[in-house]
Amino acid sequence: MPELTEDLAELARLLVDHPEEVSVAEVPGRRERLLALRVAPDDLGKVIGRQGRTARALRTLLETRGDRRGERYELEIVED
Repeated sequence: MPELTEDLAELARLLVDHPEEVSVAEVPGRRERLLALRVAPDDLGKVIGRQGRTARALRTLLETRGDRRGERYELEIVED
């Protein structure tokens, strides 16, 4: 699982202006694993994208990865 959080963090770092402020924390749940993505407040819009397209694409990648592993992942973009 650590490689998944690192992959998600690396994708987010490529999207933002402040890559040093990107962090991903895993919160295990009952049915799915919650991945909490934190970025700088100025970069929030870049991670969400127009009409949520970028966030939707990140969630689709997680869904595909989860299907391969037989697990479910949920992405939450956390605003500070």
